[in-house]
Amino acid sequence: NAISALRVRAPVVSSSLRVAPAVLAALPDRLRTAQPLYARTGGVHASGLFGADGTLELAREDVGRHNALDKLIGWALAQGRLPLADRLLAVSGRVSYEIVQKAIAAGLPLIAAVGAPSTLAIDLAEQFEVTLVGFLRDGGMNVYAHGERVS
Repeated sequence: NAISALRVRAPVVSSSLRVAPAVLAALPDRLRTAQPLYARTGGVHASGLFGADGTLELAREDVGRHNALDKLIGWALAQGRLPLADRLLAVSGRVSYEIVQKAIAAGLPLIAAVGAPSTLAIDLAEQFEVTLVGFLRDGGMNVYAHGERVS
């Protein structure tokens, strides 16, 4: 299956990153401030790269949530920044298996999303030791995998 094929090509994500719940709770608003296309149209997704303290390093928008993440990871690759083991990813939508797969390839240890993760996304995050946070809104959140990074 696709998960076993990915395991051959990517190591388990290794990181000492720790993030406070209050930092995670602030991410959706911080990402929104870096979404000029969303502000004008209401119809695009965003991916944001953040430090452990919640500082926004880079945001990318696209009509497709996967494309927004591709733009972000492409920037990091071009800058020689991979793996991104000391950063976290915030996404404006739901988390699919493919979003987690791309985060693993980039070495991202934590994914925080406004929306829900799929069951396959949770399974993949668990297997590759990625912290997965969903329903990040109104100060609340659900931690689905590897909650030890949320301290």
